[in-house]
Amino acid sequence: MKQRIIIVGAGFAGIQLARNLNKDHFDILLIDKLNHHQFQPLFYQVATSQIEPSSISFPVRYIFHEQKNIDIRLTEVESIELDSKMVFTSIGSFPYDILILAQGCSTNFFGNDQIAKHSFSLKSTYEAIAIRNHILQIFEDVLSADEQEREYLMNLVIVGAGPTGVELSGAFSEIKQFNLPKDYPKIDFSRFKIYLIEGSKHTLNNMSENAKKVSETYLHEMGVTVKKETFVNGYDGRILTLSTGEEIKTKTVIWAAGVTANVIQGLPETSRAVGNRIKVDRFNRVVGTENVYAIGDIAFMETPNYPKAHPQVANVAINQAKNLAKNLERIINQKPLKEFEYRDLGSMATVGRHKAVVDFPKLKISGYFAWFIWMFLHLMLILSVKNKLIIFIQWSWAYISKNSSLRLILTPQNSKN
Repeated sequence: MKQRIIIVGAGFAGIQLARNLNKDHFDILLIDKLNHHQFQPLFYQVATSQIEPSSISFPVRYIFHEQKNIDIRLTEVESIELDSKMVFTSIGSFPYDILILAQGCSTNFFGNDQIAKHSFSLKSTYEAIAIRNHILQIFEDVLSADEQEREYLMNLVIVGAGPTGVELSGAFSEIKQFNLPKDYPKIDFSRFKIYLIEGSKHTLNNMSENAKKVSETYLHEMGVTVKKETFVNGYDGRILTLSTGEEIKTKTVIWAAGVTANVIQGLPETSRAVGNRIKVDRFNRVVGTENVYAIGDIAFMETPNYPKAHPQVANVAINQAKNLAKNLERIINQKPLKEFEYRDLGSMATVGRHKAVVDFPKLKISGYFAWFIWMFLHLMLILSVKNKLIIFIQWSWAYISKNSSLRLILTPQNSKN
């Protein structure tokens, strides 16, 4: 008799696990509040009008349309009950034999509700589109704004200089240089300021010394104002207050300063770790539970190589999912389980045209070759051949023309920006 597995979350981990589970041994219920898988590493390109959102969004039902053992429900999990092995959602409750938690993370505003209310985050396709709409509308507003209001419109602030913040800063700098002046010839774009705020001493603080140094050099060359060892104290929608006492007048703040795991009620308190991540053993079993596993960004696994848990990146999620699928099969076949061991193949970030940094275990590179590697590896991670081709064409056209035709403001006509 098949075992019933519930997977919560259709991110990298959830999709990979569902693809690798043996269809002869498991019936799967995949639950997610969205009907599509999102390729998060390229959200910033949607936000900056470089690619279409449909290019990096994949309908979950289409992904699994040939796998008859997979059922899908579009809803949000409210809680779980370990004793009765039940998952409770807004559309009903579902029993499980094995529960896999892979619901990922959301933006961490560190308890500052005011910042959360007035700033943008970049953790979904919807949020990427919202940023694109807002930025384009800003320049429509600049054309009719008075001098005092124009100062608020012409400052863009990005908080957090990890890969997302650095890539956003570089992308906005490039459209400022190549694209927007053609669309808005009456605007003086020398007055359009891009600020990148970072609390640590470096941009790309978790990468190599070479990546930190080179990325900062690139950003300065591209006209981005980088403020390091600086924190945001508050933002009311018009004035951003910094820990240095400085104030920036702006109507655009994008928050890329950290993530926190999405919480599901019903797990024991002993399983909670820093950032709301879930403590798991080397087999991704949730501490203090039976037949409950956590994989991907929410999993907090301490190992000799990663005593503070693994980085929250796609490769970890994908490999944990593959290992768990094999272990669930080993349990059925009464074979020893294999501990998860992550081999870090490197990290990378792109800043702009011909500007990227790549850290391999024994090689640190930057510049054109690193930029090419970044593009190739991200293209290979895209799920469908069709979307790989679409993105490749869009990138090629943008490279040749230094332009794109994707700067669309897509909002309901009765909405107000």
